[in-house]
Amino acid sequence: MKVLKVPARTIAVFVLPCLLLYVCLVFIPILVSVYTGLLKWDGLSAATFIGLGNFKDMFVNDPVFWPSVKRTLLYAVASMVEIPLCLLMAILLNRYLRRGNTLVSIYFTPVILSVVIIGQLWKTVYNPTSMGGMLNGVLVSLGLESWTHNWLTEPQIAMYALYFVSLWQYFGYHLLIQYTGVQNIPDELYEAAKIDGADGFKADRYITLPLIVPIFKISIVLAFIGSLQAFDLVMVMTAGGPAHATDVISTHMYNSSFGSFKYGYGSAIATFLVVVCLVFTGVINMIFNRIDRKFN
Repeated sequence: MKVLKVPARTIAVFVLPCLLLYVCLVFIPILVSVYTGLLKWDGLSAATFIGLGNFKDMFVNDPVFWPSVKRTLLYAVASMVEIPLCLLMAILLNRYLRRGNTLVSIYFTPVILSVVIIGQLWKTVYNPTSMGGMLNGVLVSLGLESWTHNWLTEPQIAMYALYFVSLWQYFGYHLLIQYTGVQNIPDELYEAAKIDGADGFKADRYITLPLIVPIFKISIVLAFIGSLQAFDLVMVMTAGGPAHATDVISTHMYNSSFGSFKYGYGSAIATFLVVVCLVFTGVINMIFNRIDRKFN
């Protein structure tokens, strides 16, 4: 069999345009953000270089920053809770339904909707009873008036209400990824396992789970890193309120930059977010590499 050998120069010619575009759209803005984070700048007047002053204020003097970091990490952890459920559902759909693709497509519908539409929809669901909120209306009709709340204006529960909406929105997304991965496992493996006496969930334990690890990793990374960057849904539904109770890192960065006109400080928060995303991406990859070696 002849192997097509392409000169390195030819490969470079085709790769270089995409590489330059990637550098211009990703690395250069990150470097500019890091530099801006070293400035005291309101976006209008002349900037003053203050070194690590913004980072010191962020870590020591900002009462909103660390709670927003905690909420962001909880948001990221909560986003991964549904992935094992998506995998289980994907296995069941692949095993018991001939046209599971149709059901998966239905579950995928919220993913293609605008975040603004989803936010407004769930704001209506969460509205107080006096404003026709569906959730409170259902609770009242069931005689559970004591369970009703102002879901988006009570600091203790507002963030949990957002967690639920995010899980609902992306359930179909992760279900599609897991379902595609399960479908790509050759049927011959299950037939051979059945001959050896391994069927049903026993076959899933020794065949599906080891082979689905790379796909599972993709869902984990996308869910975790995507949640660390959560912004649009929070801004549409609560804008970080009430009293910063739903502020995450991205909304705090936005409010600092465009609400308080502290662009240097906002860039420092953005730099911190980039570092956190890189660190957790590396940690997740390391964990799954160990899992891959264990199964292989």
